[in-house]
Amino acid sequence: MFRIKKNDTVQVMRGSDKGKVGVVIALLLKKGKVKVQGVAIKTHHVKARSQGEQSTIRKEEAFIDLSNVMPICPSTKKPCRVRIKTLQSGENVRISSKTNEAF
Repeated sequence: MFRIKKNDTVQVMRGSDKGKVGVVIALLLKKGKVKVQGVAIKTHHVKARSQGEQSTIRKEEAFIDLSNVMPICPSTKKPCRVRIKTLQSGENVRISSKTNEAF
């Protein structure tokens, strides 16, 4: 179980986009990368492939390192560390270290 999942709200803690808040779009868990909406915007030039198409310039999010983001606690609306607790039923739950509330 990982501390960040898709559709979590996170805050960027390091880098040029430090302080920005966004929603997780995609995760690459084996590489330790995360794509956050509105963060690390890169310009991508797309060449026309067929005669009817037009060349365009697209702006899209790039992957950043997983260690550079921190999840936001739903109750305090501040970044917090996450612990994983195993319930008696055997299910793993993510818990905020500050408030001890489940995500």
